[in-house]
Amino acid sequence: MTRRKISVAGCSVAITLMLAACGSDAKKEEVVAEAPPKNVIFFLGDGMGLTTMTAARIYSVGEDGALTMDTLPETAFVKTFSNDAQVTDSAPSMAAYMTGVKMNNEVISMSANTVAIDPGVDANGNKLVNKCGTGNGSPATTLLELAKAKGFAAGVVSTARVTHATPAATYSHICHRDLENDIAAALVPGGTGYNSALGTTGLEVVLGGGAQFFTPFKSGGKRSDDRDLVAELKAKSYTVANNATDFKAVDAAKTDRLFGVFTSSHMSYDLDRDAAKEPSLAEMTTKAMDVLAKNKKGYFLMVEGGRIDHALHETTAKKALQDTVAFDNAIKAAIEKAKLTDPTLANTLIVVTADHDHTLVLNGYAKRTGKTAAGNPGVLGVVKNYVTGAVEKDLDGAPYSIIGFGNGENRTQSSRAAMASLDETVTSANTYHQEAVIRTAAGNETHGGTDVFLGAIGKGSETFLGTIDNTKVFGLVKTAGGL
Repeated sequence: MTRRKISVAGCSVAITLMLAACGSDAKKEEVVAEAPPKNVIFFLGDGMGLTTMTAARIYSVGEDGALTMDTLPETAFVKTFSNDAQVTDSAPSMAAYMTGVKMNNEVISMSANTVAIDPGVDANGNKLVNKCGTGNGSPATTLLELAKAKGFAAGVVSTARVTHATPAATYSHICHRDLENDIAAALVPGGTGYNSALGTTGLEVVLGGGAQFFTPFKSGGKRSDDRDLVAELKAKSYTVANNATDFKAVDAAKTDRLFGVFTSSHMSYDLDRDAAKEPSLAEMTTKAMDVLAKNKKGYFLMVEGGRIDHALHETTAKKALQDTVAFDNAIKAAIEKAKLTDPTLANTLIVVTADHDHTLVLNGYAKRTGKTAAGNPGVLGVVKNYVTGAVEKDLDGAPYSIIGFGNGENRTQSSRAAMASLDETVTSANTYHQEAVIRTAAGNETHGGTDVFLGAIGKGSETFLGTIDNTKVFGLVKTAGGL
């Protein structure tokens, strides 16, 4: 036993001497393994409640099919109420994800005590004058700002205006979401109103709509300060794309900063989009990833399907479902691209969620419809009996659509008997406004207060589970992304 111990000790000494000898002959170079980049892609389907997701699935692939977001391995439900309301608006709900702070409706990434104060009217008649006042809350640090502080790249992509509530909550701080001139200024490095927490060079990628808030009033925009923010961004070495042709010509390998606003206001609904003028959400997402991936530390990218919400406010369900499918296509494209360099997503976290629900419902005991296609309206049709296939009627003897809304502009003010001829050629039209229970002004269907879906895949995704508050998502992303 003793002899064996001595032998082991002797071997250890010999090995140590041998290693030392080898070391003395070798070049004294220390090889340090480069840490893999940590990437976070946060997908936000604005207004994409569970019923909208279900309807979009049926619309696209049928009842027994699956969207990409349906296949995400980790899931949770998220509570969406804001600091002062049971039903949130987009500003505090997205800000809760980005900052971990519950704030009041209309407030963009500020402390909980911030009061939302409506903007005043400027000389051109636009409600864009900042009346927030002094001492009205303080900025709440966002995930994107934490990423920039770590030396990561960062970007925002949206089909809405890039100054709209959801993207704005990632990079700006203000008492009211409608102050979009101020929000735009937060993006211009070194300029008045710039958010210095974005670093000296600013965001690497900004893509979406909303050129009017970067353009002076005299040039057709809404800026009363005569600043041309696009020109200022060009002066800060941003590559600027104004249309799909410019966008496709961008070589990501040679582009450090990319700014593209393709429309004056929001980008077109996917049903109406002219591919020659506006890139798709999937195209913007993958191009953003290419630009951001040049940073070897990693990146934070927020991608919003912003027009799902707008179509639901209009109660034009077909537009909402098509935009949900376009959003899902962007998720699919992002996962495929991420796996090219990170096959198991060991260092990439992808989160998919919504900021709030809407009042969309699926009516009746409709027979299975399958996906929407030429000659088959699918979920956009009228309710048919699941046994006989006959069109179902209400107590007034009129058919009714599968999709309806709790409130909206299209409400019959008397008996529905006059709608006895309602058929699927009407209900499946691109611009059809589904019927609502409670009548509102056009475009003013409201959000809903129901919990929303969250799906995740990749690094740290296993921590997203159960029913969680929207403020908790901030900490889970922060930890998983190393922020």
